[in-house]
Amino acid sequence: MRAPYVVGNRWHERDGVHPDPLPRVSVIVAHYDQPDELARTLHALGAQDYPPELLEIIVADDGSPRPVDVPEGVTVVRQDDRGFRLSAVRNLGARASSGDILCFLDADTSPEPGYVRALTRLPALLPEAVTVGRRRHADFSGIPATVAVAEAAVGRELSEPSWLAEEYARTADLRDADDRSYRFVIGAVIACSRMLYDEVGGFDESFTAYGGEDWEWAHRMWRAGALLAHVPEAVAWHDGPEWAERDGAGLERANAQTLRLVSAIPVPGSAPRALWAGAADVVLRLRGSHAPAALFIAVDSLLAALPRSRVVLDPGAAGTIDDPRVGVDGADADARVTWEVDAPLVVLDPRGITDLLARCGVGDVGTVELVDVDGEPLGVLRSRRAERRAQRWGTEVAFATERRVVDGVHRMRSDPRVEAWVGGWGGPSAFI
Repeated sequence: MRAPYVVGNRWHERDGVHPDPLPRVSVIVAHYDQPDELARTLHALGAQDYPPELLEIIVADDGSPRPVDVPEGVTVVRQDDRGFRLSAVRNLGARASSGDILCFLDADTSPEPGYVRALTRLPALLPEAVTVGRRRHADFSGIPATVAVAEAAVGRELSEPSWLAEEYARTADLRDADDRSYRFVIGAVIACSRMLYDEVGGFDESFTAYGGEDWEWAHRMWRAGALLAHVPEAVAWHDGPEWAERDGAGLERANAQTLRLVSAIPVPGSAPRALWAGAADVVLRLRGSHAPAALFIAVDSLLAALPRSRVVLDPGAAGTIDDPRVGVDGADADARVTWEVDAPLVVLDPRGITDLLARCGVGDVGTVELVDVDGEPLGVLRSRRAERRAQRWGTEVAFATERRVVDGVHRMRSDPRVEAWVGGWGGPSAFI
C-alpha cells in the first residue's frame, strides 16, 4: 500500500494512479442571487462521470433575496444577507457536507463532465493535496441551462487570464510551487481533503469583501504542508470575463486585495518591504543564557539581516533587549522557518543565510543543519511545512534533511566589542 504522502511537492509521483475505492465527494457551490448561472452549474454537476451515489451537492447561499431553486437531491444551506461573506458561506457548506473530499465551486462556474473525477483524484490519494482546476471563460447569455457546458461555450469563448496560464507553465502545473504559489489557487475551482480542511480551519471569515480569501486559505494550507497542484484537465467554465476585465475596477480591487493580505502572508514578495505587519517570516530561537554583549550583537545582526523575523529567548534572557520583535519562549512564534541555535551568532553577510531560508520548505528539503566553513554548528533551520507533516504522519520522511555550509554567519566570541559593532569598525576579529 502506498504511503499517503510524498516528499516535498512531488505529487507527480502519483500520475496515472487512481483511488480505489473512490471516495465520497461533497461539492459546495457558493451562490448569491444568480438563478440562471446556478441552474447551469447544477445541470453540469448532474452530468458528471463520477458515481452519483458518491457525489453530494450542496448549494451554500449567501442570503439571496429570493428562494433558491434546486433539483431533487441537492441540499441548500443558507446564511443571512449581511453583505459579501464568501468565506463564511463556503465554511457553512463544508459543515453541512459529509464527503471525505471537498470540492468548491462558484455558482457561475460550470464544470465539464470529467471535472469532479479529475480534480479530486489527488486529494483522494494524498490527503495533503490542494488542487486547482482550469477556469475557462465564455459568454453564456441566452443559452439554456440544459445545454452541455462545453457545447454552449463553442464560439463564445472569452480570453483566459494570461498570468495564470504563464505561471502554470512556468511551474509545471505547480510541481515547482514555492511560498508565493498561493496566488495561483483560484477559489472557484479548488478541491482538498476534509482532513486537511478541518485541520487548517477552513476559510477566514474576517474576509468580507471581494477577493483574497482563497489566497489566504491556500497560503495557510501550504504552510501546513499542503501539496499544490494544477489539474488542467479539470475544466470549469465561468460565465463572463475575468473579474479584472468586468467593470474597470480591476486595479482598485487588486490593490485592496493586496493590502488586505500583507499582514497575513509575511513571505518576501508578499509582505511590506519595511513596515512591520505583525507576522514573522522567520523565528530565531536562541537557547541558553548569554553575556549581554554577545546577546545584543546576535539579536541586532539577525534583525538587520532579516527584518521580518522574531527572536525567541529562554525565560530571563530577554530583559536586556528592548525590541517588540524579541520575546521569550512560550510566546507566539509561528513562522515559515524556525532557526534554532544554542550559541550567539553574528551575521556579517546575510546573503548565504537568506538564500537558504528562502529555499527551506520549498522543494524536497524541509530541514537544514547549518555549519560554518570550519564545520562548527550554526544551528538548524526547520520549515513549518516539514514540522506540520512530521506531526501529521509521525515521520520525518515527507521532507528531506540536508547539511549545508553557510558563509557570512559565525559563532561569536565570548567577549565581542559592542562599540565595534555599532560603529561599524574593527572587522570580523572584533566579534569572532
